[in-house]
Amino acid sequence: MTADQNEITYDIVIVGGGAAGVGAASSLLRRQSKLKIAIIEPSDQHYYQPAWTLVGGGAFDVAKSRRPMASVIPPGVQWIKSAATGFDPEHNLVQLEHAKQIHYKYLIVAAGLKIKWNAIPGLLETLGKNGVTSNYSYESAPYTWQLVQGLRSGKAIFTQPPMPVKCPGAPQKAMYLSCYEWSQKHCLKDIDVELNNAGGALFGVADFVPPLMEYVKKYNAHLNFNTNLVEVDGPNKTAWFDVKDADGHVTRVKKSFDMLHAVPPQGPHDWIKNSPLANADGWVEVDQHTLQHVRFSNVFGIGDACSTPNSKTAAAARKQIVVVAENLIALQQGKKMTLHYDGYGSCPLTVERGKIVLAEFGYAGKLMPTFAWLINPIKASYLAWILKKDILPWLYWNAMLKGREWLARPFKN
Repeated sequence: MTADQNEITYDIVIVGGGAAGVGAASSLLRRQSKLKIAIIEPSDQHYYQPAWTLVGGGAFDVAKSRRPMASVIPPGVQWIKSAATGFDPEHNLVQLEHAKQIHYKYLIVAAGLKIKWNAIPGLLETLGKNGVTSNYSYESAPYTWQLVQGLRSGKAIFTQPPMPVKCPGAPQKAMYLSCYEWSQKHCLKDIDVELNNAGGALFGVADFVPPLMEYVKKYNAHLNFNTNLVEVDGPNKTAWFDVKDADGHVTRVKKSFDMLHAVPPQGPHDWIKNSPLANADGWVEVDQHTLQHVRFSNVFGIGDACSTPNSKTAAAARKQIVVVAENLIALQQGKKMTLHYDGYGSCPLTVERGKIVLAEFGYAGKLMPTFAWLINPIKASYLAWILKKDILPWLYWNAMLKGREWLARPFKN
Protein backbone atom coordinates (compact mmCIF):
# COMPACT_ATOMS: atom_id res chain seq x y z
CA MET A 1 0.00 0.00 0.00
CA THR A 2 1.39 3.37 -0.97
CA ALA A 3 1.61 6.23 1.53
CA ASP A 4 -1.19 8.28 -0.02
CA GLN A 5 -3.72 5.45 0.02
CA ASN A 6 -4.77 6.62 3.48
CA GLU A 7 -6.54 9.44 1.61
CA ILE A 8 -8.21 7.33 -1.10
CA THR A 9 -11.91 6.55 -0.80
CA TYR A 10 -12.79 3.35 -2.62
CA ASP A 11 -16.24 2.62 -4.01
CA ILE A 12 -16.04 -0.80 -2.39
CA VAL A 13 -13.58 -2.22 0.11
CA ILE A 14 -13.54 -5.98 0.58
CA VAL A 15 -11.90 -7.37 3.71
CA GLY A 16 -10.57 -10.84 2.90
CA GLY A 17 -8.95 -12.36 -0.17
CA GLY A 18 -10.37 -15.85 0.14
CA ALA A 19 -13.06 -17.47 -1.97
CA ALA A 20 -15.78 -15.04 -0.87
CA GLY A 21 -13.73 -11.86 -1.20
CA VAL A 22 -12.14 -12.55 -4.58
CA GLY A 23 -15.36 -13.95 -5.99
CA ALA A 24 -17.32 -10.89 -4.86
CA ALA A 25 -14.82 -8.50 -6.45
CA SER A 26 -15.05 -10.33 -9.78
CA SER A 27 -18.85 -10.48 -9.71
CA LEU A 28 -19.11 -6.77 -8.94
CA LEU A 29 -16.76 -5.84 -11.78
CA ARG A 30 -18.81 -7.92 -14.22
CA ARG A 31 -21.76 -5.73 -13.28
CA GLN A 32 -19.89 -2.40 -13.19
CA SER A 33 -16.43 -2.51 -14.70
CA LYS A 34 -15.45 1.00 -13.56
CA LEU A 35 -15.90 0.40 -9.84
CA LYS A 36 -12.90 1.35 -7.70
CA ILE A 37 -12.46 -1.77 -5.55
CA ALA A 38 -9.81 -2.71 -2.99
CA ILE A 39 -9.22 -6.10 -1.36
CA ILE A 40 -7.48 -6.11 2.01
CA GLU A 41 -5.59 -9.38 2.43
CA PRO A 42 -2.24 -10.02 4.15
CA SER A 43 -1.53 -13.50 2.75
CA ASP A 44 0.69 -14.16 -0.28
CA GLN A 45 -1.15 -17.38 -1.05
CA HIS A 46 -4.73 -18.32 -1.96
CA TYR A 47 -5.99 -21.81 -1.07
CA TYR A 48 -8.71 -24.05 -2.44
CA GLN A 49 -9.44 -25.58 0.93
CA PRO A 50 -12.21 -28.03 -0.11
CA ALA A 51 -9.51 -30.18 -1.73
CA TRP A 52 -7.68 -30.91 1.51
CA THR A 53 -10.00 -33.77 2.48
CA LEU A 54 -9.07 -35.44 -0.80
CA VAL A 55 -5.39 -34.72 -0.14
CA GLY A 56 -5.72 -36.57 3.15
CA GLY A 57 -7.27 -39.47 1.26
CA GLY A 58 -4.53 -39.66 -1.35
CA ALA A 59 -6.80 -38.43 -4.17
CA PHE A 60 -5.52 -34.89 -4.79
CA ASP A 61 -2.17 -33.15 -5.15
CA VAL A 62 -1.93 -30.58 -2.37
CA ALA A 63 0.22 -28.27 -4.53
CA LYS A 64 -2.75 -27.85 -6.90
CA SER A 65 -4.81 -26.38 -4.04
CA ARG A 66 -2.59 -23.28 -3.75
CA ARG A 67 -1.88 -20.35 -6.06
CA PRO A 68 -0.17 -16.99 -5.52
CA MET A 69 -2.63 -14.38 -4.26
CA ALA A 70 -1.49 -11.99 -6.98
CA SER A 71 -2.70 -14.45 -9.62
CA VAL A 72 -6.30 -14.51 -8.36
CA ILE A 73 -6.88 -10.83 -7.53
CA PRO A 74 -9.06 -9.55 -10.42
CA PRO A 75 -7.42 -7.12 -12.86
CA GLY A 76 -8.22 -3.55 -11.89
CA VAL A 77 -8.70 -4.35 -8.20
CA GLN A 78 -6.25 -2.78 -5.75
CA TRP A 79 -4.69 -5.41 -3.50
CA ILE A 80 -3.85 -3.88 -0.14
CA LYS A 81 -1.42 -6.39 1.36
CA SER A 82 -2.14 -5.70 5.00
CA ALA A 83 -4.12 -7.13 7.89
CA ALA A 84 -7.38 -5.48 8.92
CA THR A 85 -7.54 -4.78 12.65
CA GLY A 86 -10.98 -3.21 13.11
CA PHE A 87 -13.83 -1.13 11.73
CA ASP A 88 -15.20 2.36 12.22
CA PRO A 89 -18.49 2.10 10.33
CA GLU A 90 -19.71 5.49 11.58
CA HIS A 91 -16.93 7.07 9.51
CA ASN A 92 -16.72 4.42 6.75
CA LEU A 93 -13.23 3.31 7.74
CA VAL A 94 -11.39 0.00 7.89
CA GLN A 95 -8.50 0.08 10.33
CA LEU A 96 -5.26 -1.65 9.31
CA GLU A 97 -2.05 -2.62 11.04
CA HIS A 98 0.61 0.07 11.48
CA ALA A 99 -2.11 2.67 12.22
CA LYS A 100 -3.27 2.79 8.60
CA GLN A 101 -6.88 3.16 7.57
CA ILE A 102 -8.90 2.83 4.39
CA HIS A 103 -12.01 4.82 3.43
CA TYR A 104 -14.96 3.19 1.68
CA LYS A 105 -18.40 3.99 0.33
CA TYR A 106 -19.48 0.35 0.68
CA LEU A 107 -17.86 -2.40 2.69
CA ILE A 108 -17.95 -6.18 2.25
CA VAL A 109 -16.58 -8.27 5.11
CA ALA A 110 -15.37 -11.63 3.78
CA ALA A 111 -12.66 -12.34 6.31
CA GLY A 112 -13.51 -15.97 7.06
CA LEU A 113 -13.18 -17.43 10.52
CA LYS A 114 -10.40 -18.15 12.99
CA ILE A 115 -9.04 -21.67 13.40
CA LYS A 116 -8.08 -21.95 17.05
CA TRP A 117 -5.13 -24.34 16.95
CA ASN A 118 -3.90 -23.07 20.33
CA ALA A 119 -7.24 -23.76 22.03
CA ILE A 120 -6.24 -27.42 22.45
CA PRO A 121 -3.04 -27.59 24.53
CA GLY A 122 -0.35 -29.64 22.85
CA LEU A 123 -2.02 -29.85 19.44
CA LEU A 124 -0.04 -27.26 17.49
CA GLU A 125 3.28 -28.46 18.90
CA THR A 126 2.73 -32.00 17.63
CA LEU A 127 0.74 -31.35 14.44
CA GLY A 128 2.34 -33.09 11.49
CA LYS A 129 4.29 -35.58 13.62
CA ASN A 130 3.82 -38.22 16.34
CA GLY A 131 0.79 -39.57 14.50
CA VAL A 132 -1.16 -36.29 14.89
CA THR A 133 -2.60 -34.67 11.77
CA SER A 134 -5.42 -32.50 10.42
CA ASN A 135 -6.93 -31.96 6.99
CA TYR A 136 -7.69 -28.39 8.09
CA SER A 137 -4.08 -27.42 7.34
CA TYR A 138 -2.31 -27.21 3.97
CA GLU A 139 0.90 -28.40 5.60
CA SER A 140 -0.52 -31.38 7.49
CA ALA A 141 -3.14 -32.75 5.08
CA PRO A 142 -0.47 -34.75 3.17
CA TYR A 143 0.65 -36.20 6.51
CA THR A 144 -2.87 -37.63 6.96
CA TRP A 145 -2.36 -39.74 3.85
CA GLN A 146 1.12 -40.73 5.01
CA LEU A 147 -0.30 -41.96 8.32
CA VAL A 148 -3.15 -43.83 6.64
CA GLN A 149 -0.74 -45.62 4.34
CA GLY A 150 1.52 -46.60 7.22
CA LEU A 151 -1.06 -47.76 9.77
CA ARG A 152 -1.88 -51.46 9.71
CA SER A 153 -3.10 -51.98 13.29
CA GLY A 154 -3.84 -49.98 16.41
CA LYS A 155 -6.20 -47.14 17.25
CA ALA A 156 -7.25 -44.29 14.96
CA ILE A 157 -9.16 -41.41 16.52
CA PHE A 158 -11.00 -38.73 14.52
CA THR A 159 -12.40 -35.66 16.25
CA GLN A 160 -15.01 -32.99 15.62
CA PRO A 161 -15.23 -29.84 17.79
CA PRO A 162 -18.39 -27.90 18.69
CA MET A 163 -20.07 -26.05 15.86
CA PRO A 164 -19.54 -23.94 13.91
CA VAL A 165 -16.67 -25.30 11.80
CA LYS A 166 -15.73 -24.96 8.17
CA CYS A 167 -17.49 -27.72 6.23
CA PRO A 168 -19.06 -29.64 9.14
CA GLY A 169 -18.79 -32.92 7.25
CA ALA A 170 -15.02 -32.71 6.79
CA PRO A 171 -14.05 -34.30 10.14
CA GLN A 172 -15.96 -37.49 9.34
CA LYS A 173 -14.92 -37.46 5.68
CA ALA A 174 -11.36 -37.95 6.90
CA MET A 175 -12.53 -41.05 8.75
CA TYR A 176 -14.42 -42.53 5.81
CA LEU A 177 -11.53 -42.12 3.35
CA SER A 178 -9.07 -43.57 5.85
CA CYS A 179 -11.31 -46.56 6.54
CA TYR A 180 -11.77 -47.17 2.84
CA GLU A 181 -8.02 -47.34 2.31
CA TRP A 182 -7.60 -49.70 5.27
CA SER A 183 -10.39 -51.90 3.97
CA GLN A 184 -8.66 -52.09 0.59
CA LYS A 185 -5.45 -53.13 2.36
CA HIS A 186 -7.41 -55.75 4.36
CA CYS A 187 -6.26 -54.31 7.68
CA LEU A 188 -9.38 -52.45 8.81
CA LYS A 189 -10.28 -55.36 11.07
CA ASP A 190 -7.09 -54.72 13.04
CA ILE A 191 -7.72 -50.99 13.52
CA ASP A 192 -10.00 -49.59 16.21
CA VAL A 193 -11.65 -46.53 14.61
CA GLU A 194 -13.41 -43.85 16.66
CA LEU A 195 -15.16 -40.61 15.77
CA ASN A 196 -15.29 -38.40 18.86
CA ASN A 197 -17.87 -35.71 18.15
CA ALA A 198 -18.49 -32.79 20.50
CA GLY A 199 -22.04 -32.59 19.14
CA GLY A 200 -24.99 -34.91 19.60
CA ALA A 201 -25.57 -36.09 16.02
CA LEU A 202 -23.59 -37.51 13.12
CA PHE A 203 -24.79 -34.78 10.76
CA GLY A 204 -26.97 -31.71 11.22
CA VAL A 205 -29.43 -32.54 8.43
CA ALA A 206 -31.31 -35.70 9.38
CA ASP A 207 -31.93 -36.89 5.79
CA PHE A 208 -28.23 -37.63 5.35
CA VAL A 209 -27.74 -39.61 8.55
CA PRO A 210 -29.06 -42.99 7.26
CA PRO A 211 -26.69 -43.20 4.24
CA LEU A 212 -23.79 -42.10 6.43
CA MET A 213 -24.66 -44.67 9.09
CA GLU A 214 -24.44 -47.39 6.43
CA TYR A 215 -20.76 -46.51 6.05
CA VAL A 216 -20.18 -46.17 9.78
CA LYS A 217 -21.43 -49.76 10.15
CA LYS A 218 -19.56 -50.95 7.07
CA TYR A 219 -16.29 -49.64 8.49
CA ASN A 220 -17.16 -50.77 12.04
CA ALA A 221 -16.37 -47.30 13.37
CA HIS A 222 -17.37 -46.34 16.90
CA LEU A 223 -19.29 -43.09 17.35
CA ASN A 224 -18.85 -41.15 20.58
CA PHE A 225 -21.11 -38.09 20.84
CA ASN A 226 -20.77 -35.20 23.29
CA THR A 227 -17.06 -36.02 23.39
CA ASN A 228 -14.75 -33.04 22.87
CA LEU A 229 -10.96 -33.11 22.38
CA VAL A 230 -9.33 -30.83 24.97
CA GLU A 231 -5.63 -31.78 25.12
CA VAL A 232 -3.00 -33.73 23.19
CA ASP A 233 0.33 -35.24 24.19
CA GLY A 234 1.85 -36.18 20.85
CA PRO A 235 5.12 -37.80 21.99
CA ASN A 236 3.18 -40.12 24.32
CA LYS A 237 0.33 -40.56 21.81
CA THR A 238 -2.32 -39.64 24.36
CA ALA A 239 -5.39 -37.43 24.06
CA TRP A 240 -7.90 -36.16 26.61
CA PHE A 241 -11.60 -35.63 25.98
CA ASP A 242 -14.39 -33.97 27.95
CA VAL A 243 -17.39 -36.29 27.83
CA LYS A 244 -20.82 -34.89 28.72
CA ASP A 245 -23.52 -37.27 29.96
CA ALA A 246 -27.30 -36.96 29.63
CA ASP A 247 -27.48 -34.84 32.78
CA GLY A 248 -24.83 -32.41 31.58
CA HIS A 249 -22.07 -33.69 33.84
CA VAL A 250 -18.62 -33.59 32.25
CA THR A 251 -15.95 -36.24 32.80
CA ARG A 252 -12.41 -36.04 31.47
CA VAL A 253 -11.36 -39.23 29.68
CA LYS A 254 -7.84 -40.21 28.60
CA LYS A 255 -7.32 -42.16 25.37
CA SER A 256 -4.26 -43.53 23.63
CA PHE A 257 -3.91 -43.47 19.85
CA ASP A 258 -1.70 -44.52 16.99
CA MET A 259 -3.24 -41.93 14.66
CA LEU A 260 -5.15 -38.82 15.67
CA HIS A 261 -6.97 -36.67 13.10
CA ALA A 262 -7.76 -33.55 15.09
CA VAL A 263 -10.09 -30.73 14.09
CA PRO A 264 -9.52 -27.58 16.15
CA PRO A 265 -12.36 -25.39 17.41
CA GLN A 266 -13.24 -22.41 15.24
CA GLY A 267 -14.87 -19.03 15.71
CA PRO A 268 -14.91 -15.36 14.72
CA HIS A 269 -11.73 -13.31 14.49
CA ASP A 270 -11.10 -11.29 17.65
CA TRP A 271 -10.85 -8.02 15.72
CA ILE A 272 -14.30 -8.65 14.22
CA LYS A 273 -15.73 -9.87 17.52
CA ASN A 274 -14.63 -6.64 19.21
CA SER A 275 -15.93 -4.36 16.47
CA PRO A 276 -19.25 -2.51 16.04
CA LEU A 277 -20.14 -4.88 13.21
CA ALA A 278 -20.39 -7.99 15.43
CA ASN A 279 -23.37 -9.64 17.06
CA ALA A 280 -23.23 -11.07 20.58
CA ASP A 281 -21.44 -14.18 19.31
CA GLY A 282 -18.81 -12.22 17.39
CA TRP A 283 -20.01 -12.74 13.81
CA VAL A 284 -20.71 -9.96 11.31
CA GLU A 285 -24.38 -9.29 11.98
CA VAL A 286 -26.25 -9.38 8.68
CA ASP A 287 -29.79 -10.01 7.56
CA GLN A 288 -29.80 -13.72 6.71
CA HIS A 289 -31.57 -13.11 3.41
CA THR A 290 -30.17 -9.86 1.96
CA LEU A 291 -26.73 -10.21 3.66
CA GLN A 292 -26.85 -6.48 4.43
CA HIS A 293 -25.67 -5.46 7.88
CA VAL A 294 -28.57 -4.93 10.27
CA ARG A 295 -27.27 -1.57 11.58
CA PHE A 296 -24.99 -0.17 8.86
CA SER A 297 -26.75 -0.17 5.50
CA ASN A 298 -23.60 0.24 3.37
CA VAL A 299 -22.00 -2.87 4.89
CA PHE A 300 -22.47 -6.45 3.69
CA GLY A 301 -21.06 -9.80 4.75
CA ILE A 302 -20.16 -12.94 2.82
CA GLY A 303 -18.89 -16.35 3.81
CA ASP A 304 -17.69 -17.81 7.09
CA ALA A 305 -17.51 -14.46 8.94
CA CYS A 306 -21.29 -13.95 8.69
CA SER A 307 -23.97 -14.47 11.31
CA THR A 308 -26.17 -16.34 8.83
CA PRO A 309 -27.32 -19.73 10.21
CA ASN A 310 -26.06 -21.79 7.29
CA SER A 311 -23.33 -24.38 6.88
CA LYS A 312 -19.98 -22.62 6.45
CA THR A 313 -18.82 -23.91 3.07
CA ALA A 314 -17.36 -22.52 -0.15
CA ALA A 315 -20.61 -23.51 -1.85
CA ALA A 316 -22.51 -21.20 0.49
CA ALA A 317 -20.13 -18.35 -0.34
CA ARG A 318 -20.67 -18.97 -4.05
CA LYS A 319 -24.40 -18.28 -3.68
CA GLN A 320 -23.88 -15.41 -1.24
CA ILE A 321 -21.54 -13.63 -3.66
CA VAL A 322 -24.33 -13.21 -6.21
CA VAL A 323 -26.75 -11.91 -3.57
CA VAL A 324 -24.28 -9.32 -2.29
CA ALA A 325 -23.14 -8.22 -5.74
CA GLU A 326 -26.70 -7.75 -6.95
CA ASN A 327 -28.00 -6.14 -3.77
CA LEU A 328 -25.05 -3.79 -3.33
CA ILE A 329 -25.39 -2.48 -6.88
CA ALA A 330 -29.16 -2.08 -6.36
CA LEU A 331 -28.53 -0.14 -3.15
CA GLN A 332 -25.95 2.02 -4.88
CA GLN A 333 -28.51 2.88 -7.56
CA GLY A 334 -31.32 3.56 -5.10
CA LYS A 335 -33.26 0.47 -6.13
CA LYS A 336 -34.88 -2.31 -4.11
CA MET A 337 -32.66 -5.23 -3.14
CA THR A 338 -34.33 -8.15 -4.91
CA LEU A 339 -32.09 -11.14 -4.26
CA HIS A 340 -32.45 -13.31 -1.17
CA TYR A 341 -29.98 -15.89 0.08
CA ASP A 342 -31.81 -19.11 0.95
CA GLY A 343 -29.19 -20.65 3.20
CA TYR A 344 -27.81 -22.95 0.51
CA GLY A 345 -24.73 -24.92 1.42
CA SER A 346 -23.17 -28.05 0.02
CA CYS A 347 -21.09 -30.67 1.77
CA PRO A 348 -19.95 -33.47 -0.56
CA LEU A 349 -19.66 -36.30 1.96
CA THR A 350 -16.79 -38.45 0.71
CA VAL A 351 -17.72 -41.88 2.08
CA GLU A 352 -15.22 -43.87 0.02
CA ARG A 353 -12.69 -43.29 -2.71
CA GLY A 354 -14.96 -43.04 -5.73
CA LYS A 355 -18.29 -42.32 -4.02
CA ILE A 356 -19.85 -39.25 -2.42
CA VAL A 357 -23.17 -38.37 -0.83
CA LEU A 358 -23.78 -34.93 -2.32
CA ALA A 359 -25.44 -33.14 0.59
CA GLU A 360 -27.03 -29.86 -0.54
CA PHE A 361 -29.36 -28.06 1.82
CA GLY A 362 -30.62 -24.64 2.87
CA TYR A 363 -32.06 -22.97 5.92
CA ALA A 364 -33.85 -25.31 8.37
CA GLY A 365 -32.22 -28.30 6.66
CA LYS A 366 -34.34 -28.04 3.51
CA LEU A 367 -32.92 -30.31 0.78
CA MET A 368 -31.79 -28.27 -2.24
CA PRO A 369 -30.28 -30.72 -4.77
CA THR A 370 -28.87 -29.07 -7.90
CA PHE A 371 -28.68 -32.26 -9.95
CA ALA A 372 -31.63 -34.27 -8.59
CA TRP A 373 -32.39 -35.51 -12.12
CA LEU A 374 -28.91 -37.00 -12.34
CA ILE A 375 -27.64 -37.66 -8.80
CA ASN A 376 -29.71 -39.12 -5.96
CA PRO A 377 -29.16 -36.54 -3.20
CA ILE A 378 -29.20 -39.07 -0.35
CA LYS A 379 -27.27 -41.92 -1.98
CA ALA A 380 -23.52 -42.28 -2.46
CA SER A 381 -22.62 -41.97 -6.14
CA TYR A 382 -19.65 -42.01 -8.50
CA LEU A 383 -20.96 -38.99 -10.41
CA ALA A 384 -20.81 -36.90 -7.25
CA TRP A 385 -17.19 -38.04 -6.78
CA ILE A 386 -16.30 -36.84 -10.28
CA LEU A 387 -18.03 -33.53 -9.55
CA LYS A 388 -16.08 -33.05 -6.31
CA LYS A 389 -12.69 -34.28 -7.48
CA ASP A 390 -12.46 -32.99 -11.04
CA ILE A 391 -15.21 -30.48 -11.87
CA LEU A 392 -15.54 -28.31 -8.76
CA PRO A 393 -11.82 -27.42 -8.52
CA TRP A 394 -11.88 -26.28 -12.16
CA LEU A 395 -15.07 -24.29 -11.57
CA TYR A 396 -13.53 -22.68 -8.49
CA TRP A 397 -10.46 -21.30 -10.26
CA ASN A 398 -12.13 -20.54 -13.60
CA ALA A 399 -15.69 -19.55 -12.69
CA MET A 400 -16.28 -18.60 -9.04
CA LEU A 401 -13.12 -16.52 -8.68
CA LYS A 402 -13.72 -14.86 -12.05
CA GLY A 403 -17.31 -13.78 -11.54
CA ARG A 404 -18.91 -16.48 -13.68
CA GLU A 405 -22.07 -17.32 -11.77
CA TRP A 406 -23.18 -20.60 -13.34
CA LEU A 407 -25.97 -22.18 -11.25
CA ALA A 408 -25.25 -19.66 -8.49
CA ARG A 409 -28.31 -17.42 -8.55
CA PRO A 410 -30.89 -17.82 -5.76
CA PHE A 411 -34.51 -16.86 -6.13
CA LYS A 412 -35.71 -13.27 -6.52
CA ASN A 413 -37.92 -11.78 -3.83
